[in-house]
Amino acid sequence: MKILMVAIPNHHFFQWVNQLKDSGFEVCWFDITDGGPPSNKISWVKQIKGWKLRWDYPLRTRIKKNYPKLNRFLQRFNEVSVSKSFEATFKSFKPDVVHCFEMQLSGLPILSVLQRYKVPLIYSSWGSDMYHYSYLGMTNLEVSSFLDRVNYLITDCNRDVTIAKNNGFKGEFLGVYPGNGGLFLQPQAIKPLDQRKIIMVKGYNDGIGQAIVVLKAMALLPQSYFKDYTLTIYSADKIVEDFIAKTPYFHKLKIKIYSRFSFVDNQVLLNIMGESILHIASSISDGMPNALLEAMAMGSFPIQSNPGRVTEEVITHGKNGFLISDPLNEQAISLLIETALNDVLLRQNAQEYNVKYMKAYYNRSALKPQIVELYQSILT
Repeated sequence: MKILMVAIPNHHFFQWVNQLKDSGFEVCWFDITDGGPPSNKISWVKQIKGWKLRWDYPLRTRIKKNYPKLNRFLQRFNEVSVSKSFEATFKSFKPDVVHCFEMQLSGLPILSVLQRYKVPLIYSSWGSDMYHYSYLGMTNLEVSSFLDRVNYLITDCNRDVTIAKNNGFKGEFLGVYPGNGGLFLQPQAIKPLDQRKIIMVKGYNDGIGQAIVVLKAMALLPQSYFKDYTLTIYSADKIVEDFIAKTPYFHKLKIKIYSRFSFVDNQVLLNIMGESILHIASSISDGMPNALLEAMAMGSFPIQSNPGRVTEEVITHGKNGFLISDPLNEQAISLLIETALNDVLLRQNAQEYNVKYMKAYYNRSALKPQIVELYQSILT
């Protein structure tokens, strides 16, 4: 079978694709953004890169940065359209199936091409792609037109299946799978409760992510609550770094910040999660967050927002974590943090439960044959 993948360069996408290594499939990746060099994370995959520019002329980067009007003018003549490049790849590769990861970024730009060919189309819904599509700038007509072309649907949560059907999807649902194809379990890095000296906060603050609200919630508590811990903010937007720098409350705390725009190896994050007492992440929209699943697998107590009631698919409030009902309510989030820090037995029981649960349902090695079978079932 020949599978043509369409996606942005993304860590979770690379992890999903690697579930098909040595499966006998011939896999080609069309990088919808044409961003950066070929990825060594999926070196076994044929990668379509370098399709966007007719000519990478001298000083192009400087012109793009300093002369935007001139850059836009030159782009009209120098850039090849996504649809034209994708169609050329499609005709050359001759796939048995096309798999789009995300609708807005990967599906809609090539929909006109897909509508001219009858090859089976798989769509993987991730994050806010389905739940909050209007916020992302997609119209009802765009969504319904795309879903009408989709033959097979994969989601990262049960919520998005219903949303897809309500918006015109009539194909076959293949199942709920984590967007990265499953977790790399690291039991040796899971520390006991008394050795956990880190509190983790997801640092997105981009209109959907609400890291600053979480930090304001923490600042409502006495500093003594955090004196024994290192506050680790990862994937931090610049606005979050600036907020911490200008807020005196945080100046006396031990803080480690990993920028959203600097590469941090996934193994490093897993190790930090394995030493974390809490993992806090809040947003107004999301699918099933891969970081949440990883944190739970590493034994960190999760305090997580629940947009569209997705997170409650894996967290029972007050049993194996806390659900943030209002991502903008600093007082309520502060109370959840305080309660979690004070309730040692709750955190101990949650750690034991979550580690076992993730091993049973999200183990990467167990999911691999299921994912391979998923593709095989399409052409049999």
